[in-house]
Amino acid sequence: MSKISVIIPTINEANNLPLLLSDLSIIQKEGEILIVDCGSEDKTIDIANIYGVKVYKSKERNRGLQLDMGAKNSKGEWLIFLHADTRLTHDWFTKIKTVLKADKNYIYYFKFRINNKKILYRALEILVNLRSQYFKQPYGDQGLIIHRSIYLKNNGFRKIPLMEDVDFLRRLNNKKFLKQLNLPIFTSSRKWERTNIFLQSIKNWNFRRRWLKGESTKSIYSDYYKK
Repeated sequence: MSKISVIIPTINEANNLPLLLSDLSIIQKEGEILIVDCGSEDKTIDIANIYGVKVYKSKERNRGLQLDMGAKNSKGEWLIFLHADTRLTHDWFTKIKTVLKADKNYIYYFKFRINNKKILYRALEILVNLRSQYFKQPYGDQGLIIHRSIYLKNNGFRKIPLMEDVDFLRRLNNKKFLKQLNLPIFTSSRKWERTNIFLQSIKNWNFRRRWLKGESTKSIYSDYYKK
């Protein structure tokens, strides 16, 4: 069994994937990387093949399904779920090795950073990290490191197209086992660049509120990806 399995859901991520796969190359023989693609029309699959990672294909655009498919096809003791538009520090793996030897009951996540120098993003980083650390509400773009036994014990990610991270973490019996690493992960600012940063944050909050009130993910998904 590999020590770790890194699982990355993709859809048209040819611009971002090479950067992340370069960051992940440090794991070499100590782990595996799985791409679960849902119909990319660019060079995403070609890039994954060039880097020699395992590629699986989902028949539908459903991130929860993609993540769970990756988990079920993985062989690692620890599962690391990452978004394709994230970057890691050059020494990330060296630093988390101690984590992988620690209590397997913990679910770890990275410290949130945005790869944009605008001062507004520093405010967003502070708010997200406060929410994550003190209210135990990290999201998937912060990366999640979960021991396989804990993932299976909590029935993994449900096959829903969005909110799969919120759904999984809400099902945990004890939030005290959520722990922030003193290690940053850098996420792309692209989803905030299309609109006002605070307006987008309010929209995201409203999407979560609608989901928590029981609205169908299909309806929210339609609005979330509306052009």
